[in-house]
Amino acid sequence: MPILNIQIMQGHTEAQKAALLESASRSVMDSLAAPLASVRIVLEETAPQHVMVGGRIGHPMALALVRLIQGRTEEKKAALIAALNQAIHATLGISKDDIRVVITDVPTTDMGVAGGLTAKAAGR
Repeated sequence: MPILNIQIMQGHTEAQKAALLESASRSVMDSLAAPLASVRIVLEETAPQHVMVGGRIGHPMALALVRLIQGRTEEKKAALIAALNQAIHATLGISKDDIRVVITDVPTTDMGVAGGLTAKAAGR
């Protein structure tokens, strides 16, 4: 159950944001072989005056925080990082140098899934 929180600065169009959500979903599905039904993404917007990159207030950036049930290979995680970087760059025009992806592995006992079960109890 990949769960993503993508933080971007305000000012992008609704079409750009929709394209980002679609592209990020495809990135997760393609790189991790995850079914679309399991992908969750929350897009958060922050005012430019509340963002600092390299000492510059309001510099364009994006941060994708990804939570995965533990067990993905290093190669799959690297593929996901590259795919999300490309998706964000292509849809929002943010420099690839100003995009960060952080992956956190979550133990199966610590991830809740459908029906209120832990991933472990659900057999994942």
